[in-house]
Amino acid sequence: MARLPYIDPAAATPAIREALQFLPDLHLFGMVGHAETLLLPWLGLGGALLSSLSLDPVLRELAILQVAASTGSDYERVQHEAIAAGVAVPAGAIAAVVDGQLDSLALADCAAVLRVVDELVRTHTTSAAGMAALRADLGDRQSVELLLLVGYYLGVALLAAAVDLDPDPPAQMAVIDAASRKEPT
Repeated sequence: MARLPYIDPAAATPAIREALQFLPDLHLFGMVGHAETLLLPWLGLGGALLSSLSLDPVLRELAILQVAASTGSDYERVQHEAIAAGVAVPAGAIAAVVDGQLDSLALADCAAVLRVVDELVRTHTTSAAGMAALRADLGDRQSVELLLLVGYYLGVALLAAAVDLDPDPPAQMAVIDAASRKEPT
């Protein structure tokens, strides 16, 4: 059971109630809804991260799964395993990241990037070699996109752990669909 109650949409402000009606019914959104002045900007950033990056969606989802693996966030893992499958990440690649077996990752070009993601999550920085690897593999724009993605999902993992977020069934691609809409999200 979560350490804080989920927001009751019926008792929420009209802006929060409206935003929540366009989102999948996930505990995460019901928790963040308490932060009335932050919900919409937070959803905007999350939506952009899921729908507007130049970063390949396969690498995006593998990076989010790496954050989940590095933090032990089952909530994030469950949601993004389904999304990863929905954007055609091979099942073996998903398993390799979730199981911490980057050496067996069939997408070898992703493994170096995911090692940097793990390093960033675990140490809160990257080595000069790690940053050089990101720049060589991704260029400057996608390197910054990746770093912002990691920061956002690290925040989600920390929130989920701090409030002991109850598990949800996977929302599948509904989160991506909501992120792609131009509604209040």
